[in-house]
Amino acid sequence: MQEHRKEGQVAKTIEKRTAQIPSDVFLWTSLSTMAVSLTLKIMGRGKDALFVGQWAAPFLLMGVYNKIVKTEGSDKEE
Repeated sequence: MQEHRKEGQVAKTIEKRTAQIPSDVFLWTSLSTMAVSLTLKIMGRGKDALFVGQWAAPFLLMGVYNKIVKTEGSDKEE
C-alpha cells in the first residue's frame, strides 16, 4: 500500500501557474525551436543549431507535465 504524500507549497504554486498555460503553447514552442534549429543548420551554424535543437524535448516534457497537472491535478483540496 502506497502512502499518500502531500505536495509542498512550491510545487502547488508551480502547478497552479502551469495549469493556466494552454497546452498548444508547449507544442508550438517545441516545433518552433526545431524550425529555428533547421534554419541555423542550413545557414552553416551547426553548433548553434544543435544547441537550439536540444530545447525541443524539454518543451515537450513541460507540455506533458502541463497536461498531467490539468487532468490529474495535484493534491485535491480536502
